Amino acid sequence: MLALEAAFLIGVEGVTEVWLVRHADCYHQMTEVDDPPLSDIGREQARKLGVRMRGAKPAAIYSSPYRRAMETARAIADDVRVDDRLVEMALEIDADGSLDFQETPDSAVQRMRAVVADAVAAHEGGRIVLVSHGASIIACLTDAMHLETGQLRLLPYYTSISTLRVLGDRRMVGTFGDIAHLE
Repeated sequence: MLALEAAFLIGVEGVTEVWLVRHADCYHQMTEVDDPPLSDIGREQARKLGVRMRGAKPAAIYSSPYRRAMETARAIADDVRVDDRLVEMALEIDADGSLDFQETPDSAVQRMRAVVADAVAAHEGGRIVLVSHGASIIACLTDAMHLETGQLRLLPYYTSISTLRVLGDRRMVGTFGDIAHLE
């Protein structure tokens, strides 16, 4: 059984754990469209995430520069590093509610792969939190699982945690969309 766990980078020395966190809710009763702050619901979600994260003791917290992500990250700790590559995939929402992506999935994968690689290199063997956005997190997870774009039918819920374990060139997905702190 230990060999199986090691194959998935569980309990392996030197593994860096990357927690991909989706920002808290900003859409409930939203009044600002361009870069909205967290909603009341989102602030409570972020508070609960912060309580959970204090026990996890991350080596570093990185955030998208968007307000909703920064407010979520600052609920975890005051020392937040901004990384512009953690932004959401550029998209427009059509009148029928469908999404029209302005950034290619390959571009989002390359962007997210680079930010993960840089953060891992800076904090090798530690735990890192990257506060980002739903579609960008999906691009990262899809890439790590070697899936084709669109095959991962999942929308991470607000403040959900998805984990990657990284060692060298190996990346293994540990969890998807964990929201135990909200329950």
